Amino acid sequence: MAIGEIIKVSGPLVQAIGLHNAKIHEICKVSDKGLLGEIIELKKGIASIQVYEETNGIGPGEVVESIGTPLSVELAPGLLGQMFDGIQRPLDKFMAQAQSDYLERGITIDALDWQKKWTFVPKKAAGDTVEAGDIIGVVQETEVVEHRVMVPNGVSGVIKEIKAGNFSITEPVCILETANGTEKKLPMLQRWPVRKPRPSRRKLKPGSPLITGQRVVDTFFPVAKGGSAAVPGPFGAGKTVVQHQIAKWSDVDIVVYVGCGERGNEMKDVINEFSELIDPKTGKSLMERTVLIANTSNMPVAAREASIYTGITIAEYYRDMGYDVAIMADSTSRWAEALREMSGRLQEIPGDEGYPAYLGSRIAEYYERAGRYETLGSDNREGSITAIGAVSPAGGDISEPVTQNTLRIVKVFWALDSALAQKRHFPSINWTNSYSLYENELLEYLDELFDGQWSKQVHEAMTLLQEEERLDEIVQLVGIEALLPKDRMTLVIARSIRQDYLQQNAFDDVDTFTSREKQFYLLRNILSFYHESLRAIELGAYFNEIIQGTIDLREKIARSKYISEENLDQLMNLENEIKEALQQIVEKGGME
Repeated sequence: MAIGEIIKVSGPLVQAIGLHNAKIHEICKVSDKGLLGEIIELKKGIASIQVYEETNGIGPGEVVESIGTPLSVELAPGLLGQMFDGIQRPLDKFMAQAQSDYLERGITIDALDWQKKWTFVPKKAAGDTVEAGDIIGVVQETEVVEHRVMVPNGVSGVIKEIKAGNFSITEPVCILETANGTEKKLPMLQRWPVRKPRPSRRKLKPGSPLITGQRVVDTFFPVAKGGSAAVPGPFGAGKTVVQHQIAKWSDVDIVVYVGCGERGNEMKDVINEFSELIDPKTGKSLMERTVLIANTSNMPVAAREASIYTGITIAEYYRDMGYDVAIMADSTSRWAEALREMSGRLQEIPGDEGYPAYLGSRIAEYYERAGRYETLGSDNREGSITAIGAVSPAGGDISEPVTQNTLRIVKVFWALDSALAQKRHFPSINWTNSYSLYENELLEYLDELFDGQWSKQVHEAMTLLQEEERLDEIVQLVGIEALLPKDRMTLVIARSIRQDYLQQNAFDDVDTFTSREKQFYLLRNILSFYHESLRAIELGAYFNEIIQGTIDLREKIARSKYISEENLDQLMNLENEIKEALQQIVEKGGME
């Protein structure tokens, strides 16, 4: 602990002298108001501190006190269902203590409730030898999530005493005898520095897909559990809704949603929607397995920079328990703007468009903390973190530095298209520009579930969409009548894939989520109509005859995405109807 003196204040950046023996990333209390800050540079005896609260009224000569510990988060039962700011202050308790709807400066508040009692159920017994990461007991944190209390990192020994009962998170539930004979009391509460990745045994190759229920994602551009994805797009293209949908419907155990520099009304919508939405897997509120971190655009910019580290550290904690976690960052562009502002105030040499030269490495540090891991502990648990970040390039220009540095790291690119959004085609993910580098290995996984037919259908559907673009250019030159019947049928089917399959209504109770099985049968029926139509044309049927004779059938195919998951047999039987209808047209033998 050291005490220094402010010599300069520049917005959220405060410079101080006299902080002897201070270290980078140590937390400080600035002025007699006790504002929270973090040392981000030490140079010639001058400490540069980014302050996480407003610095209005602070001036040279005031005192700065270094606490001696880095910015850390509290990890214990009570995280789920909470909404924190960027440095893990619970906003509901903050509002109650400040008696204001706005952030008040200098308020000190515990991140978690230290008084609440939790029912601890031991999973180990006295005399057991444990190591870092071992689960010594469990707490039912919410109705749907079991919180697994682990031995902290760097601790091992023999359990001398372990108790069942009701405890606060600061009370010891277990006493270890370490190798040197000393006793170590273990409470449920752990603290971890947000900028330091939590350790694991080893990082594994992602193996299974993250099922999101969004057809364009799951079919064409899947992301693996433990993978990383970016969603760049201009204003109004639907980035936030895409992330909301994935947060709601993806098959993960825990969701961490970081609102980083976004508008306050968007975070309000997230809170309202998540509270009201019933989790389809559990029948309970989605908030029972969600942590929200809100650092909106009108909150202090320095805390915005810390918010995604707070989020990923909480995600790592639940990963270490053996859970699959999804973390959404909306948006990393606003986080990068906070980096740029602090870099400018430090008078660092700017890189592209004023961003700091280390922008790429900071983005990489964040996304590299995602992955599928074998966790610490003797029971060989596996957990994963899937990181999905929205990027908001100015004017939709994805050549700007934040997008380009993100695309160098992530393996899935969902390119949002303003032209599709203007046509009211949502999700407005452009199937030509997007890609997934997990596609081949995940298609192999899905082929095992669908007898090798999944990848075949996906490749054929994508080929039809690409062929449509080529044929559209010909149509603009010579007109649609000049096309062969087969090519005209390709245009019909490609339009059906776009409108009846890829277009999805996030606000329809049925269409908002599509299971893997339903996706398979929906696409199979569209392609089956294509195959049977080509066969009919080869046997002498006219194109117009097929189109006019299948109006009701094509309408049925188009409406089949509104068939509920409980009635998938209707989708399975539709293929036979398609074959019979086209066979009747062939047998009719020519237009009347």
